Amino acid sequence: MIKAIIFDLDNTLIDFMKMKRLSCEAAIEAMISAGLEVEKEKGLKILFQLYSKYGLEYQKIFQVFLKKILGRIDYGIMASGIVAYRRVKEVMLYPYPNVVSTLNELKKKYRLAILSDAPKIQAWIRLAAMQIQDKFDLVITYDETRAKKPNLKPFLYILKKLKLNPEECLIVGDSLKRDVAPAKKLGFKTVFAKYGSEKEKAKIKPNYIINDIKDLLRFM
Repeated sequence: MIKAIIFDLDNTLIDFMKMKRLSCEAAIEAMISAGLEVEKEKGLKILFQLYSKYGLEYQKIFQVFLKKILGRIDYGIMASGIVAYRRVKEVMLYPYPNVVSTLNELKKKYRLAILSDAPKIQAWIRLAAMQIQDKFDLVITYDETRAKKPNLKPFLYILKKLKLNPEECLIVGDSLKRDVAPAKKLGFKTVFAKYGSEKEKAKIKPNYIINDIKDLLRFM
């Protein structure tokens, strides 16, 4: 019997990649207006290549970006980019449709938890911005285990904290590789949030596939 539902955060409860893309576009445009000589599309390509190398949560990405473009850090240009990035990011920090109502219904019957690769403060900022920080009994982030999915360590850690067995927990995530595969290996029930990663294809078979988070209510 399922006793707890464990959610991934980015691209499962929040459209993280849309937020990241629009924030980065605003940052590049602002830096160009401040004097950076680079075409917008080229700048975006370089920026996301750097994110791919350093990680999407890397806090010094604009320093690295400017060193790549200019060979040095221009603090006026960087400040313009950071301000524009943060302004758009704050506007985009809202949940997918039906997240709040679905969580409210599920919370009546199950313990709810978050298992995220994001740093602790970033995860909590997103939850607070979406006004859903009070919906969860437990929030586990990269800071607790220093390991990222698909490493099994975060999954084992959250089981220990919940004091439950894998078969008593349902994992909901947007990645077949990082969420579904390791969870299945340990014996969790799994749900693939296809709406957060529609292009992802793999031979891994989740227990359920949902196209909207409210679809959870049909079988829970």
